[in-house]
Amino acid sequence: MGRYFHSEVDIKSPWHQVLAAFWQRYPNPYSTHVLTEDVLYREVTSSNHLLSRRLLTKTNRLPGWAERVFSMHMARAVYVLEDSIVDPQAHTLITKTWNLNHNTLMTVVERCLFEENHGQPSWTKLRREAWISTAVYGLGRPIQEFGLARFKSNQAKAMRGLEYSLSKLQTSDQGESSEKQKPLPSQATPTPNQKPKQFV
Repeated sequence: MGRYFHSEVDIKSPWHQVLAAFWQRYPNPYSTHVLTEDVLYREVTSSNHLLSRRLLTKTNRLPGWAERVFSMHMARAVYVLEDSIVDPQAHTLITKTWNLNHNTLMTVVERCLFEENHGQPSWTKLRREAWISTAVYGLGRPIQEFGLARFKSNQAKAMRGLEYSLSKLQTSDQGESSEKQKPLPSQATPTPNQKPKQFV
């Protein structure tokens, strides 16, 4: 039957910042298990929705009992496909991810909805769901329990990684803001025969 996970959290940052941090969240010190990310497809639709498909490569460390049961030659990397839809009018980002290999051992499907918190517009609400299943007969329960525990651990790291990316963006924005507020150095008024300096 599989296992189901659900959580809802409020991110204390506006939706547009969370969206920017989402695209820039790798690499970060909390997601060292994410090795690569590649954009496979991207399109802006006629309704102004941004569609993206990305391929993520992650490490796949099995627990000791699973290494004794399954082949030692099983790939140590798991390939994850991520589809996303950004609706800039409704202020929503919907993502769906699932693993492409190791499907017999375990399949994990995750769906996330990032949307502006209408009661607190400066915050973003994140609703996360996951479905964990296995095709291994006789070991379904321990595999699914392991998958659920691993997913909970990874999604906690993902949240810390997103917060890290947000912190970097906000620090960068504050730096740019203070640069803009610096008074310009006084310059002599050009004489009629003197051309003002040009900016490159």
